[in-house]
Amino acid sequence: MNTKTIVITGGPGSGKTSIINELTKRGLTCSEEISREVILKAREKGIEQLFITNPIQFSETLLEGRIEQYKDALESNNEFVFLDRGIPDISAYMDFKGDTYPDFFYEACEKYKYDSVFILAPWQDIFTSDSERYENFDQAQEIHEKLLETYTKYGYNLRDVPFGSVEARADHIIDVVKAL
Repeated sequence: MNTKTIVITGGPGSGKTSIINELTKRGLTCSEEISREVILKAREKGIEQLFITNPIQFSETLLEGRIEQYKDALESNNEFVFLDRGIPDISAYMDFKGDTYPDFFYEACEKYKYDSVFILAPWQDIFTSDSERYENFDQAQEIHEKLLETYTKYGYNLRDVPFGSVEARADHIIDVVKAL
């Protein structure tokens, strides 16, 4: 079976994780966002914000994890695998921060291609900060723009997810995916 890899992306606080949780609840195969895990592991080593203090190390760790998620998705026996963020998100975040980064980040974006990408716009009504999310809403909007630029640069036709309840947003994604 050729598994289709479906990315759900968007700036911080746009509802990605809630949608991934809803899709999982419905029995669909999903890969969770790994950046929180990377952040928490760094904190265990005494590094409060690895993305800020060493963005390349943070991004390399994310890249390794996202490539592993991609490969795992392709090896699955499921028709679709939904991923909370994709490899191009890493470049978009580094562009947002203004960092320069090695060519292997670009190469990974070219090599590991997803079948479809859904993007969630910033939504002030649901945006919250927490101990792993340091961005404010204005920064979330800037990150969204970087995500649009980055995914477009790599040839993706981004599919917008309208605002609504988590269930309605999940329904929208499932309806579009079934039509692929």
